[in-house]
Amino acid sequence: MRVIEAETFSGYGGLRQIELLKPEPAKDRVLVRVTAAGVTPLEYTVLSGGHPRAKAPLVLGNEGAGVIEDAGDSGLAVGSRVMFTGPYGIRENGAWQEWLLVRPDELALVPDAIDDVFAASLPVAWLTAQITLTLAGFKPGMTVLAPGIGGSVGNATYQLARAKGAGKVLSTAGSAAKAARARELGFEHVVDLGAEGLADGVHRITDGKGVDIVIESIGGAVTSEALSSLAPGGVLITLGYSAGRRTTIDVTDLIWKRAWMAGFSLFAQSPATIANAWRDIIPLIVSGSVKPIVERVYPLAEAGEALRHLIEDRPFGKVVLAM
Repeated sequence: MRVIEAETFSGYGGLRQIELLKPEPAKDRVLVRVTAAGVTPLEYTVLSGGHPRAKAPLVLGNEGAGVIEDAGDSGLAVGSRVMFTGPYGIRENGAWQEWLLVRPDELALVPDAIDDVFAASLPVAWLTAQITLTLAGFKPGMTVLAPGIGGSVGNATYQLARAKGAGKVLSTAGSAAKAARARELGFEHVVDLGAEGLADGVHRITDGKGVDIVIESIGGAVTSEALSSLAPGGVLITLGYSAGRRTTIDVTDLIWKRAWMAGFSLFAQSPATIANAWRDIIPLIVSGSVKPIVERVYPLAEAGEALRHLIEDRPFGKVVLAM
């Protein structure tokens, strides 16, 4: 079978397409014929040698969709369409290959209304958005900030919060062009960081009240500015660092506002938490209440270019590989 392997963790040049044997069925795993796989910033972290648990050589790919070819002892039906995420492409070979053995509790059935490409784009971003909103204590009427409207987590969080009755949802865009694109797609409250600072934009949009919840997936200076944008009693959950792993915060943003912040890892969530999140997400997608955005689809052989496009061009929407 064809796979995209990181022979070394040395940037895009470390990737190569090779042939490996198709996995043998296993009772405790489900053999999935992968039809599409997501491209995420995590792949770049691994490929750059930035993940302590990943060891080369390694097939990358953290999320995907496909068809069950052998169900093992899972009780699932052969031929079912599924989507998944887990520690694939980190602790073990990932989804950038034609077949993958997946743990049953990391699979979700894909409704007929969702095609394989869209299914492959969902797991990491939409599960993260749903679970972090729940952990932050989201309730209808609250104000939510999800920086990075063109990024997968920022966009999913914005859409889910709005669909669930947020009083106001805010995001950011790194350029006037991206801010204009966001407005075209119906995302109303987007701060153009080329024209004003994040904290100033939040102050303007919320009439100085701040936001109740921040779901922050960018890191660097964005984390500290987002923290300063919290309303009294607010919550910030941080989960990404594409803009940098280090930041400086003003502790009075926590102390005086009686606010709190926490880190989040999707891999640390229980199977029950994942299942509950899918039960909330899937009906909203099927009904059209939220609309995942796929910006570009690449063939598997062009995985390196797909990852470069995601990291360097910063597109508006998800990048997906199709088998």
